[in-house]
Amino acid sequence: MELSQIWKPCSSCKKPIGLNSIYWTCNVSTCNRKRTGHVFCSVECWDAHVPLYNHRESWAEEHRAPRVKEEEAVSEQSSASQTSRPKKDTSEREKFIQGLNDGPLDEVENERETTMSESEGNSEKEVLVVASKLKNYIRAKSGMNTSAAVVDVLSDKIRELCDQAVEAAKRDGRKTVMDRDFG
Repeated sequence: MELSQIWKPCSSCKKPIGLNSIYWTCNVSTCNRKRTGHVFCSVECWDAHVPLYNHRESWAEEHRAPRVKEEEAVSEQSSASQTSRPKKDTSEREKFIQGLNDGPLDEVENERETTMSESEGNSEKEVLVVASKLKNYIRAKSGMNTSAAVVDVLSDKIRELCDQAVEAAKRDGRKTVMDRDFG
């Protein structure tokens, strides 16, 4: 198979999967994320990955690879869009989102980032809950599985509660956050 006809390698055996050919994916969402993106040349290769990821209930889903490589499709679309219609002006909101605005919204955003970095100590948000304990609790209580995104949302809620408790302790003139500050 020519290099130009290869779409991606199989995630299990590393054999090339050709453009416009049949490939298989796992139905489990964590295997299909953009970063993971597992693709398999056969059901046997998909089956080989199941024990590694400890899937309880899963199956292989059949798909067809794109007809052209993504880079080629993007370059064709961009050249077509440049000739077919003129670029629109960027709105103030889009400039703000992209960080191109020098107006008052930029000042508000810079102020918010400064206060966040001072209060958090680091720019990355850490997980504040034990994911396995949370998942076990939900499974025992309801028999349901828990999405990986729940841990991040719950950590954000805990941060909000902690920030409120810290403010309550400050109002009372204490340097210790106590259980009553969460009420």
